[in-house]
Amino acid sequence: MGSSVTKMQLPSPAKLNLFLHITGQREDGYHELQTLFQFIDLCDTLDFSLTHNNHISISPPIEQLPTKDNLIYKAAKLLTPFKKDPAFGIDIILTKQLPMGGGIGGGSSNAATALLALNVLWECHLSLERLAELGVQLGADIPVFIMGFAAFAEGVGEKLQKVELNTPYFLLLKPNCHVSTGQIFTDKYLTRDTPPIRISHALKLGGHNDCLDVVKKHYPEVNEAYLWLKDHGDAKLTGTGACLFLAFDNLRDAERVRSSTPKKWQSWVCRGSNTSPTHAALNQWIEQNRG
Repeated sequence: MGSSVTKMQLPSPAKLNLFLHITGQREDGYHELQTLFQFIDLCDTLDFSLTHNNHISISPPIEQLPTKDNLIYKAAKLLTPFKKDPAFGIDIILTKQLPMGGGIGGGSSNAATALLALNVLWECHLSLERLAELGVQLGADIPVFIMGFAAFAEGVGEKLQKVELNTPYFLLLKPNCHVSTGQIFTDKYLTRDTPPIRISHALKLGGHNDCLDVVKKHYPEVNEAYLWLKDHGDAKLTGTGACLFLAFDNLRDAERVRSSTPKKWQSWVCRGSNTSPTHAALNQWIEQNRG
């Protein structure tokens, strides 16, 4: 990589959990789960500028989130020991599009995008598998964004098997609330003993989201949006929420239902994808900046 090339821009996509089964709880408190991850073409954008001041800066500041608690910052700190030059630093500008607390993996995606970018800009030369091992320390959703393919996931979400899924259009709804993952996973009424299923069953028959009833109980806004969306088809919750989604065979039907969505909820029509746009953009950047 030429030293004059110091800037990179990458998209940071959202994911959906097409189902989420909680099959057990480990002694360390983490939950064992099975899920199908698929990307959607709704993305944040991260701009990276290489510096030589050994400093990590992230802007703009996020309200009520100190920099040291930002997953992007934590991701950069994780890679610090692997930098080719100890003087390397980074300026990162985050352009936010994905809602926080929505269950679509925004923070995890941002952290994964930072790991992928800094691995190149800081010339760490780590494999994707090694980056995923590092990333899972920060969040169970991070490995799927690092690996960049739609996946059937087990364990805490880090054991991934690549899958090819249909890529429908989705109507995504975000009720006006921020769901606390910790609150949902510690609720005593959460189902934690769903029998494990085979990947073939997951691909053919799908599944449900074990968090749905608990989320609806704690967050009336999610319950209201779920009941509204259910009138239009097989409404589902992603992750621990708050976002709900519904799949459509074509764009026209998805836009038609979106046009009648109550204005108090954020809504998007997006497309499912089996590969992450982050990797396509990163590979293109590497191609252009070889030598």
